[in-house]
Amino acid sequence: MKSYLLDSVILIDHFNGQPEATRFLLDNRDSVSISVITRAEVLTGFDPVSEAQAKTFLDLFTTHALTVEDADLAASLRREHRWKLPDALQAAVAINRQLTLATRNSKDFDPPRHAFVAIPYNHANS
Repeated sequence: MKSYLLDSVILIDHFNGQPEATRFLLDNRDSVSISVITRAEVLTGFDPVSEAQAKTFLDLFTTHALTVEDADLAASLRREHRWKLPDALQAAVAINRQLTLATRNSKDFDPPRHAFVAIPYNHANS
């Protein structure tokens, strides 16, 4: 079974009521984790009242802190692929922990080009 690092868009889809995202989370509940990057990006979208509930939900996931090794790899990936820093950090966390990055961001993370990426579903409005 694959272990996944969730990109923020998957959780944002879940919070926005996208059934595909919720189904993916339920089907993989024992093999998903997040990074501190994902946590910060997701929490940005909540008002102070709703943020407490979102934090409680995010606390259910194993959360990966950033390391020096992640920063070094992210710098290299950013130069090579011209990714934004959060995307490069997400990729580094996934690669360094041998996780599959679950995302819908196929623009930056094209699965045929990046073996560590999976697009678990297509958004109904994409």
